[in-house]
Amino acid sequence: MATKADYYELLGIKRDAGEEDIKKAYRKAALRYHPDRNPGDKAAEEKFKELSEAYSVLSDPEKRAQYDRFGHAAFEQGGGGAGFSGGFDFSGNFEDIFGDIFGDIFGAGGGRGGRRRPRRGEDLSYNLEISFEEAAFGTEKTLTIPRMTICETCQGKGAKPGTTPKTCTACRGSGQVRFQQGFFTIARTCSQCGGQGTVISDPCATCRGTGAIRKSSTLQVKIPAGVDTGARLKLRNEGEASLAGGPPGDLYVILRVREHPLFSRQNNDVVCELPVSFPQAALGAELEVPTLEGKLKMKMPSGTQAGSVFRLRGKGVMDSWRRSRRSTRPCCGRDSAQIDRETTRTFRRVCSIGWRRCPSHEQRFLRESQRTFRVKA
Repeated sequence: MATKADYYELLGIKRDAGEEDIKKAYRKAALRYHPDRNPGDKAAEEKFKELSEAYSVLSDPEKRAQYDRFGHAAFEQGGGGAGFSGGFDFSGNFEDIFGDIFGDIFGAGGGRGGRRRPRRGEDLSYNLEISFEEAAFGTEKTLTIPRMTICETCQGKGAKPGTTPKTCTACRGSGQVRFQQGFFTIARTCSQCGGQGTVISDPCATCRGTGAIRKSSTLQVKIPAGVDTGARLKLRNEGEASLAGGPPGDLYVILRVREHPLFSRQNNDVVCELPVSFPQAALGAELEVPTLEGKLKMKMPSGTQAGSVFRLRGKGVMDSWRRSRRSTRPCCGRDSAQIDRETTRTFRRVCSIGWRRCPSHEQRFLRESQRTFRVKA
């Protein structure tokens, strides 16, 4: 006769383990060896029976005390214990943990003997492209979303108006079917009613018994100022309707900001690369700088170097958290150098004659600037 394994070794726990440690060890091992997760594996089935036997003893203080004193002999007929014979009692603690562990496997989401909890509808996502200005100042958009909505004919019940769903004869309205496997009972979701406990014999003609139909819905979405590419807006209960009487899902609007011909963004600062001529950089000049709100005058000092950064405070993008504006930073993009007085006088004479010809990149900048602010001009 084969020697039975030690219950503590089976569960992988110490002999002084507490009740929670025993429960946790059994949950982990039972999930691994459960027959539903190992179909056709006799070894896993036997292992699961041994684990269940060990837990039924060690989770009961009285039986555990007998086992600690007499070992396996405590539960054999004629043993020194209280004569625990004829199989194991799976009531009480074992049923509680049985429902906790295998609720997802057997479809017993609502607890022992309960019906499955109605599932919420699926979440939806919508990709929305907005302009640079709309991201900076905020806007409101109208979206058309195709989604599953509650059937207005049957009010989501799935049955033809004037009729009601009938109690499922397979599970008798419980949503679960129980059967014996070895020496314990297993509950599974009823395949006839899908865990709902009711069966629709006369379905609604509009939704064909599903309780929902696909329909395009129009939504108004407020986009706050300061958003950037990748930002997600969550609209609660604007997703798919539940087909099982649960709450609807959520809608996630994922934003993408189009590139701007003049501006780029660094966090909440707006950067504009401003082309200037060499005489302007050398002698200094008053420049017309484009911003998100229009054009501004800015004095550039003489001897300005290429890549110099000037800050215009409060002309950037709204900080969506602090609700404050950041700055616009015009960057000068032409080479320049410190020059002596004689060279300065020469440049001034040239400028007095007329500096009319602009390099090609300056012409491009002027065209984009005029196009951007054509409406505001």
